Amino acid sequence: MLRSRGIGEHGASRVEVARMRRRHMRGVMAIERQVYARPWSPNLFVAEMTEPNNRCYLVARIDKIVVGYGGLICYGDEAHVTNIAVDPQRHRLGIGTRLLYELVAQAIVMGGHAVSLEVRVTNWGAQRMYGRFGFRPVGIRRNYYQELHEDALIMWTDDIRTESYANRLDRIAATMPEPVRST
Repeated sequence: MLRSRGIGEHGASRVEVARMRRRHMRGVMAIERQVYARPWSPNLFVAEMTEPNNRCYLVARIDKIVVGYGGLICYGDEAHVTNIAVDPQRHRLGIGTRLLYELVAQAIVMGGHAVSLEVRVTNWGAQRMYGRFGFRPVGIRRNYYQELHEDALIMWTDDIRTESYANRLDRIAATMPEPVRST
């Protein structure tokens, strides 16, 4: 279940995570254009949202303003995080961690046993966050971010349906502010 968690900085009292809807596209695209040299189109996001059986796209909002988003595809027992992005002015507030937590929880609900993702080789902050979730480097995709001439690090976490992984998620959840029922 998606729940809100307090943040408490920059005047933000609550972060609400909810399913991405068309009405969120303006906020999603504003962040998308800031963080990606080759942004997805609104139509691509809408197409992804119309596949609820094997995709999950979420937004994080503070006071109804989209401050982050993330997406996941799940095929069989393998899930893949397609994107996670947070408004650059809201970095280091735990929004990315909250989004990844919810995406991994959704991967479990959708039948996933493992989750993969790609991250820029120079994005050490994101790599540290992924490491907290048990993601480990398994390879490199050369020039994956062509517009930046940068490689992607492929990261993977296995056995997300085990008790030990549930304990990891519980430890991560314990570091986030107390849950508040979502509206």
